Formats: sequence, structure tokens, C-alpha cells
Amino acid sequence: MNLSNLTPAEGAVNKAGKIVGRGQGSGKGGTATRGHKGAKSRSGYSKKIGFEGGQMPLQRRVPKFGFTNINRKEYQGINLDKLQGLVEKGAIKDVVTFETLVENRLVRKNDLVKILGGGELKASLKISAHKFTASAKQAIEAAGGEAISL
Repeated sequence: MNLSNLTPAEGAVNKAGKIVGRGQGSGKGGTATRGHKGAKSRSGYSKKIGFEGGQMPLQRRVPKFGFTNINRKEYQGINLDKLQGLVEKGAIKDVVTFETLVENRLVRKNDLVKILGGGELKASLKISAHKFTASAKQAIEAAGGEAISL
């Protein structure tokens, strides 16, 4: 070994970040780049989420409005004319299950389905869904079909 092949120890070069607060001789002593006084210069400082420098924060500026029921169930509505359209296309024959609706992309697999009375149903269908409106149930039975609640 001689002076020409000396190298620094592994990990001794390319240190991560700026080293501060190690005395005046380092050039980063004294206030250690935190400036003079104020909350941000103190140890243990952390500002609260949404703090806007003393300005009234957004979550307090925006008015509270209404009520959200956490137990609400959202239903995906399907009108009778959509089902009639599928019958005319030949996508469904006489039985409409939840799986048939998912296959025809009318609903997603985690949705709850409500059959609505919009449009006209001519075909006699046996329809299974989570809910039916009174007008939809009446129209299905008038066409000679059956409404089955899941």
C-alpha cells in the first residue's frame, strides 16, 4: 500500500443531507439555518394539518350544510325500457337475474339494483332485483312477468 492507492472508507463520502448545528466553525452553527425566534425555530414544532399561517383555514371558511346519513344505501336504477331494449337485441330471454345485468354492463357486481318504472315493457320477464318501484312492479305483472326481490 502507498499514498497513490488510498481511498476513503466505505460510506465516508457522499453524506446524505446538510449537517447543521455543529458549532460556529462549521458555518452552519448558531441558529442552524432555522432563522431567529418564532415557532419554527423551536424544537418539537409541528404545524397542524390545514394551517394557513393564521389566516382562517379552509375547513372553517366553508359553511357546514346538511346531513349525511352513514347508513344510506345507494341503489343503481334500471328503467323498464332498458330491459325491453335488451329483449329486442336478444341479450335476455325470459329470466333476468343480477348476473345477467352484470354481464350486460347495466350494473357492477357490488351494486344494489332497483328496477324503475320508466318506459314500457312488452316482454313477459321473471326479474330478480333488490328493489322495485310500485309502478315497475305493476308494469312487470301487467306484461305477464314476475318481480322477485333479492
